[in-house]
Amino acid sequence: MSHHPRIAPSVTPHRSKRYLVLAWPLLALLACIALWGVTLVRVDAEQERVAGQIRKDAAAYAEAYEQYITRSVAQMDQITMQLKFSWENSRKPELLPDMRRDGMFTDSAFHVVAVLDRRGIVRSSTRPGLIGTDLADGPYFSRHRDNNSTALRLGTTPVQFGAADDVVLFTRRLDDREDEFDGVIMMAVDARYFTSFVSPATLGAGGIVALAGSEGRLRVEQRSDGAAFFDTATLPRRGAAWSGEQGVRELDGANGFADGQSRVLGWRQSPVYPLVALVGLPRADTLAATNTYWTDSRDRAIAVTLCLMLLGAVGAVLAQRALQRGTEQDDVRRAYRTATESGNDGFYMAAAVRGRDGQIVDFRIVDCNERGAFFYGMTRDDLVGASLTEIDAGLFGEDLLATYRKAMEAGFHEDDRRMPSDNRLNISWGRRRLVRVGHGLAVTLQDISERKAHESQLERLANVDSLTGLATRHAFLERMPAMLAQAHNTDMGAALLFIDLDEFKHINDSHGHATGDGVLKCAAQRLLSLLRPSDQVARFGGDEFVVLLTPCDGERQAASVAARIVEAFGVPFLLGDELHAVGASIGISMYPRDGADAETLVRHSDIAMYVGKNDGKGQYRFFDPSLSTTLNSRARLKQHILEALEGDQFVLHYQPRVDARSGELLSMEALVRWHHPTLGIVAPGDFIPLAESTGLIVRIGEVVIDKACAQLAAWREAGVALVPVSINVSPKQFLRGGVQRQLRAAMVRHCVPASLIEVEITESAMMGDQDDILAELAALRALGVKLHVDDFGTGYSSLSQLQRLKMDVLKVDRAFTNELARSKEGKVFFQAIVSMAHALGMSVVAEGVETAEQLAILRGLECNEVQGYFIARPMPAHEMAVLMTQRYLLEVTASAS
Repeated sequence: MSHHPRIAPSVTPHRSKRYLVLAWPLLALLACIALWGVTLVRVDAEQERVAGQIRKDAAAYAEAYEQYITRSVAQMDQITMQLKFSWENSRKPELLPDMRRDGMFTDSAFHVVAVLDRRGIVRSSTRPGLIGTDLADGPYFSRHRDNNSTALRLGTTPVQFGAADDVVLFTRRLDDREDEFDGVIMMAVDARYFTSFVSPATLGAGGIVALAGSEGRLRVEQRSDGAAFFDTATLPRRGAAWSGEQGVRELDGANGFADGQSRVLGWRQSPVYPLVALVGLPRADTLAATNTYWTDSRDRAIAVTLCLMLLGAVGAVLAQRALQRGTEQDDVRRAYRTATESGNDGFYMAAAVRGRDGQIVDFRIVDCNERGAFFYGMTRDDLVGASLTEIDAGLFGEDLLATYRKAMEAGFHEDDRRMPSDNRLNISWGRRRLVRVGHGLAVTLQDISERKAHESQLERLANVDSLTGLATRHAFLERMPAMLAQAHNTDMGAALLFIDLDEFKHINDSHGHATGDGVLKCAAQRLLSLLRPSDQVARFGGDEFVVLLTPCDGERQAASVAARIVEAFGVPFLLGDELHAVGASIGISMYPRDGADAETLVRHSDIAMYVGKNDGKGQYRFFDPSLSTTLNSRARLKQHILEALEGDQFVLHYQPRVDARSGELLSMEALVRWHHPTLGIVAPGDFIPLAESTGLIVRIGEVVIDKACAQLAAWREAGVALVPVSINVSPKQFLRGGVQRQLRAAMVRHCVPASLIEVEITESAMMGDQDDILAELAALRALGVKLHVDDFGTGYSSLSQLQRLKMDVLKVDRAFTNELARSKEGKVFFQAIVSMAHALGMSVVAEGVETAEQLAILRGLECNEVQGYFIARPMPAHEMAVLMTQRYLLEVTASAS
């Protein structure tokens, strides 16, 4: 006879005990005592069982909810990380509108997404009205500014977002290329995104879920009837009510919840984020069955004390059956609540099918909704009653049966599952939730196909540079350990090339970012064409690329590849009808000689590139430990310059400029010197180049302007007959703009007239957008100051450009002055410069005059003014005051008359 599997019963019946009756009075008395004793024990046991089940459910729901919010916050973490990467590599104010137009942040859950700069000003936002708003007064801003951690933080939103406590704020720190604070990413997400799934069918009437911050006042609560509370006191406060990483606690209405209901509170702290998930399950509905049991048992016990033991036994049996029916109804009700928490999800009731040995051999679908049947391309009538193995072993497979068995053992299972590739299925990705109910499973299936597709797109954006199609910095660094391990295991070396494009910033500034992007695309394609398929290449930053040569047979092979790249990048890029010339500077670090890990190799190749670029662009250089010392020295010098600015260590010396024939003092040039407290006077050549490269020259220039005006005011107060002071403006300072604003402020502050101020600008400073340059010069000219072209002959000025710029004075570089007495050509060239300048209405000043012979030649060439050591060296202010009193600094000779 064959044995067929049977569906396991949900409850094992109780067996009644038999009692011996010695006599009617004794039988009645013993029956009464036994019945009441058994009844009290069973009631206590049932209450303990139900209470224990509630605690298990509360703990299970809290754990499930914690996993849900952790994954939800992890998605926000990934989005803010991608947004941080995109902003730090573009810093375009239109970044967020472009991303929103491309499909990101269109979900209604995203309340506001914004990017703040280092001052707290909104630079980019999905809400245009917030652009320019100052949000620096929020605790999130100071927390990120004062802490160099880039970890995701949560809190409440500022009032400027137009939302109160119904929004959860996600923030992340932004860094510049020197890892200094550069602003904050802010993303406000609707709080209901974390609680809106709760309903009476899930947790019962009066059930509560809550999300609380473990570090701040963030508090989001929602009741199953749809009522939402944000930052309220519905839940008991932390402390005696709930503390620690996880736990379960029963709280009555008087000492627990603010609404007076008794609940079992389960909580679990996220191991990843400072969040606590809380679930409050109502006790009233769940304990109703035990109250009914107590009432029935008590009534029957009273009746049995007046009846025979047989009637008492029958009453006990009836009570046992009533308890069984109540337990089954409670199981069905709880299963229904669990399985139907969302109308858009599929739900299934699967009963365990056991063999004679009691082991689960299959599951039978005993109920489902139409949505659940639709996911599997079936109708509800076809699916209900079928077993997993009968439906399609190839579609479900043994893995599904093993998962169901695991859920039966653990009581709960949840995962994201890629569905099998089958034309009958109407879902590609599903989130499964299996809860043991009695001797079966309640299964919910949520379609997360769109979310997974979005996550896949985000992953691609994080790993592939959208402009060049190369790997991103993040993806490259993640793959490097595996590639280095392979090189180690195969005993083949590797080389890391750090490539920086020369003159790329000039292309961006002069031709615009669109042209710059085109050059980067062409550079990436050209770079790929020079490498082997086994080599790895990535875009590391704005105009930086890295290449990992693997395998690499020593320095000779690495040098050969680097030389080939330098040579190839020496050929201009053709974009449209224009050629754009950029070179390449390359730093090389060898594995394992220069580092055994990715971070060390990248740092050392970057150092080699940086030092090589400072020594001369368009070359490659291998890393050497001594290079680190050079960089450290530069870093220390930069810090000393910053300290000098803070400590007011910069002073001005002045060099006279006189009439070439009469020797009369006409003007003087202000020259900055660094008065170091221990080293004394530091020459400009020792710190100006570094100040230029780091941008500190702008702050130094502001100091020079203010000190020159202050000195003029001091001389005037001392009664000295003043002559104009010319102030040098660096190319970076001029191209940045604002020189005329600084000058005007200093002149007003010290009451200095414009006739005493002259501005010297080098030729290189006037290369760029001509409209911007003309506007800046016009603003300076409007102040009434004279404009000088400094170091003429070393830059790129043309006759037409000088005519258009309308400068007042032309200062000829000392290199041409030195040639006057050495060659005939030197005189001819200088004469041409003088003639050209006079034709344009400009005076000519010869720099670097050091001999009487040079002065005599200049007088013969009708040069207007001279400056140099032959007249006077640069001197401090008190010595210059003496020369202003003397007034005539050259002896007038007969030849000069």
